[in-house]
Amino acid sequence: MLEQDAQILVLGATGYVGGRLVPRLLEAGYRVKAASRSIHKLQGRSWAGHENISLCAVDILDFSSLKNAVADCQVVFYLVHSMDASHHDFAESDRLAARNMIRAADECGVKRIIYLSGLGQPHDQLSKHLRSRSEVAEILRSGKTPITILRAAMIIGSGSASFEILRYLVDRLPVMVTPKWVETPCQPIAIRDVLAYLQGCLEHEETSGQTFDIGGPDILPYQQMMSMYAEEAHLPKRWVIPVPYFTPKLSSYWIQFITPVPAAIAQPLAEGLRNPVICQENRIRAIMPRELLTCREAIRRAMDKITNHQIETHWTDAGYLPPVERPYPGDPNWAGGALYKDERCEIVTGDIEKLWASIVHIGGETGWYYGNWMWRLRGGLDKLFGGVGSRRGRRDPADLHPGDALDFWRVLNVESYRRLRLLAEMRMPGEALLEFNLTPLGTQRVEIRQTAWYAPRGLFGMAYWYAVMPLHNFVFQGMLKGIIRAGGIRKPQTSEPSLPHRSRATAKHE
Repeated sequence: MLEQDAQILVLGATGYVGGRLVPRLLEAGYRVKAASRSIHKLQGRSWAGHENISLCAVDILDFSSLKNAVADCQVVFYLVHSMDASHHDFAESDRLAARNMIRAADECGVKRIIYLSGLGQPHDQLSKHLRSRSEVAEILRSGKTPITILRAAMIIGSGSASFEILRYLVDRLPVMVTPKWVETPCQPIAIRDVLAYLQGCLEHEETSGQTFDIGGPDILPYQQMMSMYAEEAHLPKRWVIPVPYFTPKLSSYWIQFITPVPAAIAQPLAEGLRNPVICQENRIRAIMPRELLTCREAIRRAMDKITNHQIETHWTDAGYLPPVERPYPGDPNWAGGALYKDERCEIVTGDIEKLWASIVHIGGETGWYYGNWMWRLRGGLDKLFGGVGSRRGRRDPADLHPGDALDFWRVLNVESYRRLRLLAEMRMPGEALLEFNLTPLGTQRVEIRQTAWYAPRGLFGMAYWYAVMPLHNFVFQGMLKGIIRAGGIRKPQTSEPSLPHRSRATAKHE
């Protein structure tokens, strides 16, 4: 049994599942240590100020970092994996992380590890993604620390990568030529039920040292799920035509083209869709009896959350967030000998709160206040070359936190009524930052400063800056004026005549 006042470590606390589990544990009265690679992402979560929470930056591939996080915890929820574009061999990264986990747990006397794995039988020639999940389970099981393993198939919930692929394909394609995997049987489960089972493992000692399959009440092929989604979305009947020659790699490129999910994530997911993922046993239902959501109910619930802008976590939440100071002048990590800067400034008369609101509403459905067709074109080109594109949108139309995806940007830093920094994630020969700063100058007078920083990589990176520079006077200046108009401010006064069209290169050490 857990000791009174025991602390629980959630590794992957800013991921899709972890970001929803943490507030649930806090609400139940547990003391939680939330861990992620970025402390700034953790600090931006709504639960970061809870009296029973502590925040910890952890690199699970660095043993000393992981051991420091584990040291004072009795239970560890292991909710991390390396399936993102930054890991070329996610399976090897997952193996190293799992070995570090069992070593740290054994040395620190952890009482239990709880791991969320994937369904699938070894004899079914598992995809690399599902095989990696199974390997991690075996590595974690080889340590001295007792482990509870929950194996799930497709998780249905607002913002999950699998559900996003499903809804974008069905929304956008009245006729789909698909691989044969649309006929593969699957036993999906609602994110609500996954969270209940994870928390329940803490409260049922008999789950220690056990492996359980978890799934919803329905077993159905992906094609039927697509039809079910179309019915719930009140769309005309979708025609699905399975063909045998669609490879997983080709499928991933098609998914990347139609949906916001990049090929680096889509390919391992698409490969896994060829494997039947069905529960082989249902013992956990006797230990934790509950009314499970059907597939249709889970789809309906996810759609309601999306419609009402109540997406608690999103698949884009996962991934590394650089330090707040990067990229910025003087940073030794910047490549190249120059740092390019486009800076524009206005002094306006108006309400700083309204001006801030227009800034934090940028992107997504709001757009970029000027030349939206050019932003969409840039996003399309980014998709064409394997980038994230601009279809990711944003999780919430009015609220931003560090780590949030914003079209093809990533929110780096948010200081209310003062500063917003966005880090570019589109493909380009360099690194870029877009920053908005507000400075109050007295009664109803505010300085708004918009700065684009760019650090080129080599000669091609420099050529890229000068090639797009003519567009800056239209796009960046139009965006600044659009933000001002959206804030209800009609008569701006220029603080520096040269700034509205100022674009220059500065020395790296500036």
